[in-house]
Amino acid sequence: MPRSVNAVASRARRKKILKQAKGYFGRRKNVWTVAKNAVEKGLQYAYRDRRAKKRTFRALWITRINAGARLHGMSYSEFMGKVKANKIELNRKVLADLAMNHPEAFTAVVEKVK
Repeated sequence: MPRSVNAVASRARRKKILKQAKGYFGRRKNVWTVAKNAVEKGLQYAYRDRRAKKRTFRALWITRINAGARLHGMSYSEFMGKVKANKIELNRKVLADLAMNHPEAFTAVVEKVK
């Protein structure tokens, strides 16, 4: 009996990977083995960077809050300590937005904690 290979499934699997490699440069977009490696590496980076993005945003928020607090003569740590002590339930994302886009509201928060 001849060897049976499921060409339909194999072809579908390859097409799926090549479709994901669309837009890549050179052989990475149309040569199966190169495209497979490029797509797998890309998916690893995507997984890793979904987590890294959270860290980078937190760092950005801290920088913005620090800049806003220093305009009012406080350091970041001093400001955040007083925010926690006064039981103000605003997270860093909201505080950073206030410091950036609504300076008068941020000033009100600073005056409340002083």
